[in-house]
Amino acid sequence: MRITLLGTGTPTPSLKRMCSGYVVETGNDVIVFDHGTGSHHRLLEAGYKATDVTHFICSHLHYDHCMDYPRLLITRWDQGAGQIPELQVYGPPGIERMTNLLIDDDGVFGPDLIARTNHALSLDVYRNRHGEGERARPAPVVHELRSGDTVEENGWKLTVASVPHVQPYLVCYGFRLDTAEGSFVYSGDCGPCTAMEKLSDGADVLVHMCQYITGTEPSDAYTKGCMGHMELAQLGAKSGVRNLVMSHMLLQLDVPGVKEQLISEMKAVYDGNLIWGEDLMEVPLTAPKPAKMD
Repeated sequence: MRITLLGTGTPTPSLKRMCSGYVVETGNDVIVFDHGTGSHHRLLEAGYKATDVTHFICSHLHYDHCMDYPRLLITRWDQGAGQIPELQVYGPPGIERMTNLLIDDDGVFGPDLIARTNHALSLDVYRNRHGEGERARPAPVVHELRSGDTVEENGWKLTVASVPHVQPYLVCYGFRLDTAEGSFVYSGDCGPCTAMEKLSDGADVLVHMCQYITGTEPSDAYTKGCMGHMELAQLGAKSGVRNLVMSHMLLQLDVPGVKEQLISEMKAVYDGNLIWGEDLMEVPLTAPKPAKMD
């Protein structure tokens, strides 16, 4: 089981931290959790091609979590040239409509797809990529999830729970992925809640939004829908996760000296392995080990 952080930032534009995106490789499956702005570029940097991805799982429809979904979907179809299975897509209500609005005839990419499946030039490219016969349009298999759902595929199990973020405007989910190798939990975007405590219980890796420095929140609504650093430390301690990964961090946290102070404060509460997430970081399932001295 290989876990790689693709994007650990927020909607604030940054060259250091792309928007939310994470990839879990387990067995023959490559599962992308969220795919915000810039995370597809990070996917390539991590050594994956769009055609390697088997599943896309979306926590909610904020653009910083799904802006690169169209890029993944269309690139995978184009480069796959009919040689790979259709992408399996899981997400909240609205993900099917979004997908249709991308690829239907009258959708955003409808004219593009019509050209690529009909024009002789495009069909030459298709056949050069080993495509055969008529070129079919992309037909991802889209599943809209509900809180409490479980999905079992190819030796892994996904558990879905509603988490507080910007309801009632968007449905927002957290996920737990259990495999023979270990367990991975992803918060999506959310504030403190019992749902994440249950999903995270005894997990090997929890990747969680750590939006802001506790005490700087502008309102009660902000506190309920986003996670502060001390609230995250308390979640890690209560749920007993082995590796707690901070992600989706505002730039206010990512300052030399401030970073070290926040880690110190969190470690006073959480005694597991605390990891300051960075783009392209590969997260261990077991305790992190020092590199060899050279």
